[in-house]
Amino acid sequence: MASEGRRIVFAGTPDFAKIILQALLQGPEQVIGVLTQPDRPAGRGRSLQQSPVKQLAEAAGVPVWQPQTLKDPAAQEALRALAPDLLVVVAYGQILPQAVLDIPRRGAINVHASLLPAWRGAAPIARAIAAGDTETGVSIMQMEAGLDSGPVLWTVRTPILPADNAVTLHDRLAILGAEALRQTLDRLWTGALRPVAQDHERATYARKLRKEEAIVDWQRPAAELDRLVRAFNPAPVAHTLFRGKGLRIWQARAEDRPARAPAGAVVDLGTDGLGVACGSGMLRLLRVQPAGKAAMSAGDFLRGYRVLLGERLG
Repeated sequence: MASEGRRIVFAGTPDFAKIILQALLQGPEQVIGVLTQPDRPAGRGRSLQQSPVKQLAEAAGVPVWQPQTLKDPAAQEALRALAPDLLVVVAYGQILPQAVLDIPRRGAINVHASLLPAWRGAAPIARAIAAGDTETGVSIMQMEAGLDSGPVLWTVRTPILPADNAVTLHDRLAILGAEALRQTLDRLWTGALRPVAQDHERATYARKLRKEEAIVDWQRPAAELDRLVRAFNPAPVAHTLFRGKGLRIWQARAEDRPARAPAGAVVDLGTDGLGVACGSGMLRLLRVQPAGKAAMSAGDFLRGYRVLLGERLG
């Protein structure tokens, strides 16, 4: 049985939030309701898709609300009627107005996938990889009206490994996020948390990813492009042109060797992938996807397309 005074409303939408909700549903708190984004068209057929959080909540028998906006007084009144003790927010997808944050008896806390004040905002995982950070983590924050600006209650850390992409780091951080939330709640109920104000002057911002950012500029150093490929996997995926058609790059490896060729030129036809000259160093493409085809190893691509030394990408 859930302890008295530990009634939680959970607000979240994507897989990251689903993994954390799954752990929260194990108790001892009582999840009395779930807020998630309205069903959206997705896929080639553009049919309405339920969010991962909605699917999990409904399977668990937890009531689900999907307001278009929490600025709506009716949505706020529905939340108020639940009389929650705490609101737990994980990648919900909306800025919550102060009127909503004031409803739960103990306010609202947010599970954010960065070491705040670094990478506030929408895409902290990809931005940390792209920037070359060697460490990231999960911050549990007391929410206020600003964007990820509230005092930090709890932090866990993890290294960013050289092979990490946004998929592998996402999955690791989601598991860490569930653990961090558990550690936070155990201390919250006993009054053992000590909020730490963020240093706002050190804040960085993780804006949403844009498709045009994923266009490979071969004039950039190979190490930067390696990070770009990893940061933009699974979306929007680093891409270039090959023989005038799109070529997605799913996996690559920077090699610190002089290419002695124009940027974008194929300079090596190795057994594990083709090497492309960059502004400095060489980027070895390991897994690619030609336009209209499935993703394939670079070896299959070399054989199927008979790539020539000196051909230019981009």
